[in-house]
Amino acid sequence: MAPSLYWWAKENHRGTPVVVKMENPNNWSMVELESPSDEDFLYQNDGVPKGGRNKNAKQLTWVILLKAHKAAGCLTSIASAFLSLSSIVRRRIASGRVDSTDTSSSENPAVKSRFYTSIKVFLSLSLLLLCFEIAAYFKGWHFETPDLHLHRLYSLTSGFAARDAFGLLYSKWVLIRAEYLAPPLQFLANACILLFLIQSLDRLVLCLGCFWIKFWNIKPVPKQDLTDLESGDSGGYFPMVLVQIPMCNEKEVYQQSIAAVCNLDWPKGRMLIQILDDSSDPETQSLIKEEVHKWQQNDANIIYRHRVMRDGYKAGNLKSAMNCSYVKDYEFVAIFDADFQPNPDFLTKTVPHFKDNEEVGLVQARWSFVNKDENLLTRLQLINLAFHFEVEQQVNGHFIDFFGFNGTAGVWRIKALEDSGGWLERTTVEDMDIAVRAHLHGWKFVFLNDVECQCELPESYEAYRKQQHRWHSGPMQLFRLCLPAIIKSKISIWKKANMIFLFFLLRKLILPFYSFTLFCIILPMTMFIPEATLPSWVVCYVPVTMSFLSLLPAPKSFPFIVPYLLFENTMSVTKFNAMISGLFQLGSAYEWVVTKKSGRSSEGDLASLVEKPTRGGTHQRGGSEPNLEEVKLLMEKELAKEKTKKKHNRIYTKELALAFLLLTAAVRSLLSAQGIHFYFLLFQGISFLLVGLDLIGEQVE
Repeated sequence: MAPSLYWWAKENHRGTPVVVKMENPNNWSMVELESPSDEDFLYQNDGVPKGGRNKNAKQLTWVILLKAHKAAGCLTSIASAFLSLSSIVRRRIASGRVDSTDTSSSENPAVKSRFYTSIKVFLSLSLLLLCFEIAAYFKGWHFETPDLHLHRLYSLTSGFAARDAFGLLYSKWVLIRAEYLAPPLQFLANACILLFLIQSLDRLVLCLGCFWIKFWNIKPVPKQDLTDLESGDSGGYFPMVLVQIPMCNEKEVYQQSIAAVCNLDWPKGRMLIQILDDSSDPETQSLIKEEVHKWQQNDANIIYRHRVMRDGYKAGNLKSAMNCSYVKDYEFVAIFDADFQPNPDFLTKTVPHFKDNEEVGLVQARWSFVNKDENLLTRLQLINLAFHFEVEQQVNGHFIDFFGFNGTAGVWRIKALEDSGGWLERTTVEDMDIAVRAHLHGWKFVFLNDVECQCELPESYEAYRKQQHRWHSGPMQLFRLCLPAIIKSKISIWKKANMIFLFFLLRKLILPFYSFTLFCIILPMTMFIPEATLPSWVVCYVPVTMSFLSLLPAPKSFPFIVPYLLFENTMSVTKFNAMISGLFQLGSAYEWVVTKKSGRSSEGDLASLVEKPTRGGTHQRGGSEPNLEEVKLLMEKELAKEKTKKKHNRIYTKELALAFLLLTAAVRSLLSAQGIHFYFLLFQGISFLLVGLDLIGEQVE
C-alpha cells in the first residue's frame, strides 16, 4: 500500500499497552493505558510495519472488548434509569393522589378545573396536528423555515388540491394558518417579547445598581453605636422593644425560635417577647405554652397569647397583639416567623439605625438558610431569594428608601405602624400591604444586607407551590386596593411611577404573564403554526444571560444555571394561575396555607445554645441549659417519629399536561429542523414532567 493513502498517520508512537488481569474465567478486569494510534496500521513500502515491530493482535482485541464493555455499561445505566423512572411513575399513578383531590390546596377547584381544561385543549389540538403534520411530512409536503412566505405557500399548496382529499385538506390548513392564525399569534409573540425585553432591562439595571453599591462599599451606618451591654441601660441607646413571634400549628420549629429570641442581647427590662399562638391543635398549644413557661422560670420576659376568635390569619394575629394596653410603653417591635432564629446581636445591629433618624420606619435584615443544600429544590430557591435580597431589596433600599417588607426579620417603629393604619386583614400579604401604606405616608426603609437571620426553605414541592401561590396572588389583590391611594398620595411622581409600573406591574404581573404565555403556550404553538416564529435569541440567549445575572449573588449555584432556567419556566404555571386569581379576586386569592416546616434547623442551633455559657453582669441572657437539653432530647424523639411516618407524593395534573404539550411540540420541531427550539422544548418538557411527577424536593406527609 502507498503511504499517501494514510494521511492521518502520526509520528513517534510507541504502541498500545493494555494490562489484563484474570484470576479465573469469571473474574477478570482490564486497564487500558493508551488507546491505539492510526500509526499502528501504517506500513512502509517494503511491507514492514513502520516503527520496526509488529503489534500484538490480542492487544487490539482486548481494546475493542474494553470499548464494548464501556458502551454496554453506559447502555445498562441508561436502561436502569428508565426502569427506575417507570417504576416511580407507576407508584405515583397507583397512589391516586393528584393535586385536584387535595382539599387543603390554596386554589379554587373551579378555577383549577378551567385552567387545566384549557391546557388539555391545547394538548389535544397539538397531538392532532402532530399526526397531521407527520402524515404530510412523509408525503413530501414539508416546509422548512426559509420557505415560510405567503407567495411560496400559495404556489406550493395549489398543486396539492389535484392529488387527493388529504392534499386538499392540508393545503387548506396551510392557507388558514398563514392568513388567519399566524398574524394574531405573531402579534401576541411580539408583545410578549417586548415585555420580556423590558423586564430583562429592569433586571440589568438592578444588577448595575448592586455593582455600584459593591464597588463603592456603600452600606447603611447608624448615627450612634450602642455602648457595651455590660454597662446596663445607663448612657446607652436601649429603647423599649417588643418582640413578636406569630405562629400557627408549627410544632416542628417553635422551640428554636423561642430559644433564639430569649437569648437576644438586650436588657431584660427593656424587652418583652410575645408568643402569638394561633394554633388550632390543642396538643401544639400545650407544647408551646409549656415551652413559654420554662423560659419564664428562667427569668425571660416572655408571655403567651392565644386568640379565641382566630380571624384574619397572620394580620389578625398581629393586629390583636398590638391592641394590648402595654404596647404603648414600647417604641419598636421586632417580628420573627416561627422558623426564624435571630442571632443574639440582632437587635444591637438593627435598632441603632433608628437613633436620631425619625424618618426611618423599618429596618429589614436579610435571610440566610440552614437547609439551602438539602436538595435540588432548596438550591434553586436559594438563587431566587439571594437575588431578591442582595439585588432587589438592597438597590431599592439605597436609591429610593423603599422595598417590600418580608413579613419577618424586621424591626418596625410602632409610630410608623400606627400612622399607616396598622395591620389590615384585607389581603394575604399583610407585610407588603403595611410597607406600601407606610411608604405612601413618607416613611423610609433601611435594608441591612450584612445582618442575617437564619430560617428554613420549603423542602417539598407541594409546600413551595402553596407558598408561591400566596406570594403571587396577594400582590395583585393589594394592587387593586392600593392603586387609588397611590395616585392620590403626596409622594413624588417618580416614586408613584416606580410603585405602579416597576414594583407592581412589571415584577408582580408582567413577569409571570410573559413567562407562562411566551415559553409554555406561544413557543409550542409556533411549532404547529410555523408562519409565526420566535427568534433563537428569545428562546436561548437572552434567558441564559438573565439567568447568569440572577446567579451573581449566589456564585456557588452556577452549575445549576440550566435547571434554574427550566424550573423558573415550570413555576410560571403556578405563578400565572395565582396572579390571575389575585387580579380578578377569585376565591383562592383569600386562602392562607401555612408553609410546612421540617424543623431541620433545630438540632445544631439548639445544641450551640446548650454549649454556650451564660453571661454575667447586669444583663443576663435567658439561658437554660437543663431545658435546652430536654428540648434536644424531645426533638430527637420527634425526628424518629417523623421517619416512621408514611410519606407520599402527588401527581400535578397541570404540569403533566404541559409536559406532554411541550414534548409533542418538540417532536414537531424535528420535522422543520429547528435545532435550538427542539432542545429547549425537549428539556423544558422533561422539567415539567419531573415536577408533575413530584420528583423534585422531599416527599410530603
